[in-house]
Amino acid sequence: MTIDSSTIDKSPRPGWFKRLAPVAALAAAIAAVFGLGLDEYLSFEALRQNREVLTAFVGQHALVAVALFITVYAASTALSLPGGAVLSITGGFLFGSVFGTAYIVVGATLGAVGIFLAARTALGESLRANAGPWLKKMEDGFKENALSYLLVLRLVPLFPFFVVNLVPAVLGVPLRTYVLGTVIGIIPGSFVFASVGAGLGSVFDTKADFSPASALTPEVITALIGLSVLSLIPVVYKKVKAARQDG
Repeated sequence: MTIDSSTIDKSPRPGWFKRLAPVAALAAAIAAVFGLGLDEYLSFEALRQNREVLTAFVGQHALVAVALFITVYAASTALSLPGGAVLSITGGFLFGSVFGTAYIVVGATLGAVGIFLAARTALGESLRANAGPWLKKMEDGFKENALSYLLVLRLVPLFPFFVVNLVPAVLGVPLRTYVLGTVIGIIPGSFVFASVGAGLGSVFDTKADFSPASALTPEVITALIGLSVLSLIPVVYKKVKAARQDG
């Protein structure tokens, strides 16, 4: 029995290695960072010890310093390394409240987009294909109000930053909506940490202990929750309007 070769589908199909390559690259990079001990530099003690060198470098090479800070922040976010709060406060310490906030937002957004694209490539399609109707229902609901939900997740630090980066990728949120929700949603928190960083020099001078948790005062948390509630108003309005039409 012979097989007609013309009937065989010879079209290339993306294999599992191609789909998992971005995640594998991220995992290798994370292992390298911890293996080389680079994560130890994401600490206030390292900032305290190198404050004069860093501030002098910023003063002499401002543009290079900005580019390096954004690159480090983006890489740290993409690799989901601990120390995001330290980097945010460092941004305020080096560049001030306003410019520090801007550079934090750019770096965090670039890193978040990187991990979003990697997760969507490696996991998104396969999970949606095998998860069943429950994920499809959740995906449809998230897509309908994606921006509002993203704003809530970004504004209120209930979940780790890397989790909020992954969930929209699995649920098929459009990249444009993801970027917009990320940029808008992280501005308030970034400004809080940058403002704390802008006054960190006086803390170092007194040699007092400092923790990122001290930046999230009850007043700040209340304000962030208030913003998250406002971001849910469009969702509530849609549901009320739909209920009235059905009634």
